[in-house]
Amino acid sequence: MNLKPDVTVAAVVARSGRFLFVEEAIHGKLLLNQPAGHVEEGETLLDAVVREAREESAWRFVPRHLLGVYLWRNPATRRAILRFAFTGTVADHDASQMLDRGIERTVWLGREQLLANSGRLRSPLVLRCVDDYLRGARLPLESVACLDLETAPEAQAIAV
Repeated sequence: MNLKPDVTVAAVVARSGRFLFVEEAIHGKLLLNQPAGHVEEGETLLDAVVREAREESAWRFVPRHLLGVYLWRNPATRRAILRFAFTGTVADHDASQMLDRGIERTVWLGREQLLANSGRLRSPLVLRCVDDYLRGARLPLESVACLDLETAPEAQAIAV
């Protein structure tokens, strides 16, 4: 089996017992997801999650911790997703900003409200990230690194 997952990021934000979600139109259905998306060429994981959160929710996301790394294969498409989920805070909401294509709106929901909408979750990763957050899963941001020839002395030594 040749595994080539899509690398994605997600912003998990809690405030007053509720979590930030986006409602996105997928194949004619409104599904719930954390602000999330693909890492673009040349982008670090942290840059990607900040960008995706802003594009999808109009909030400025400040990552504080790595929540976890999740590998999921969509049983319908067999597509593999490798998700790096980050926790953090949001500020500087821009209500006039157009949201990313397909995003209808943002909503703040508690876990019970999310469970009541379990048939509308984009993937099982949505609830798993909430549950991991609630159980206190947190890793330092230093757990993820972006190394290239400019930033990694070891890589520079190898390349010479």
